[in-house]
Amino acid sequence: MPAVVHRSRKGRRTINEINMVPFIDVMLVLLIIFMVTAPLINPSVIELPSVGKAARQPDQVIQVVLSKNNTLEIKIKEQTTPVTLDNLVQTIATTNTNNNNTSTTNFAVVISADKTISYENVVKVMDVLQRAGIQRVGLSVQLAQ
Repeated sequence: MPAVVHRSRKGRRTINEINMVPFIDVMLVLLIIFMVTAPLINPSVIELPSVGKAARQPDQVIQVVLSKNNTLEIKIKEQTTPVTLDNLVQTIATTNTNNNNTSTTNFAVVISADKTISYENVVKVMDVLQRAGIQRVGLSVQLAQ
């Protein structure tokens, strides 16, 4: 009997493992790139406003008062004038020119509101003043006693 020769075909085996070497090579290259470029990046500079360091103090301070029932009043020195949100800027302009004839540009507006007033109403007043071109608008803060 003739001998039966079994030829085994060598086939490719499937590899069910992930080759980590290319992954590690890519990560090392990225690490080197970041290490080289990080010192070259300049951090951005933020200019924060400083309190009490204005170039010139305002000649006049106009106080806008929001009371508990959402009514607006303008207080200049000891004079109080009730206003509405629509004519707030006009009233500030007329009272400022009447009380201070020499300079109408160097004044500040301070908004004082009752603690029960919603923040939205305060922002509306601030928005009206800033849209009118008033540069110095601030908020009055009173400490609880």
